[in-house]
Amino acid sequence: MAAHNKQFTLYSVTAGPNPWKVNIILEELNLPYETVYINMFSGEHKKAPYLAINPNGRMPALVDHSNNDFTVWESGAIILYLVKKYDTAHTISFPDLESDALATQWLMFQMSGQGPYFGQYVHFAHNHAEKIPSAIARYRAEIDRILGVLEGVLQGKEYLVGDKYSYADLAFVPWHWVLEYFEELRGWREGFPAVAAWQGRIAERAAVVTARETREGVLERKK
Repeated sequence: MAAHNKQFTLYSVTAGPNPWKVNIILEELNLPYETVYINMFSGEHKKAPYLAINPNGRMPALVDHSNNDFTVWESGAIILYLVKKYDTAHTISFPDLESDALATQWLMFQMSGQGPYFGQYVHFAHNHAEKIPSAIARYRAEIDRILGVLEGVLQGKEYLVGDKYSYADLAFVPWHWVLEYFEELRGWREGFPAVAAWQGRIAERAAVVTARETREGVLERKK
């Protein structure tokens, strides 16, 4: 097995939000890692050798060099692997089955709801070759629907599961960053004050600050 300076190698992409969920959890658990940024514009993610790491050709993927180079991809699967193997003190997870099931429930909601719908809005509103008003309107409405679900469950609560910050909360963070990059989305806080307060609390955590500063630094260097 080749020698590595860090326990983990995270395969990431600068602009995409999903890998940054993994950055945050690695920072929260104080796990040493190095990041390899895959160049999507050159098609690196759809060629060897990356396809041997993730045959789906997407980011993130994570290699755990301390566990026989165990490789896992899909951000949700990576999060669950890290908390189940390395969060033995349950700093961002739960010891009981019921609370853990609820945290996983919200992780699945993030992956099936927030990520895809926010992403499709960005695609059709800003990247698609043809402007399709019905598609833009649909996914803009889905952003509000997802925020509305979160607003409802966060009434009188600081975090999604119990009174504790967990991997369920952190999974939503990077896609909320996306809302700040597009002028037409920046006023979202006015309609969803509980979500805004929740994200404000999370934004102050050292791991989140580190991940965001790292991302912004990488994006700045790419200009």
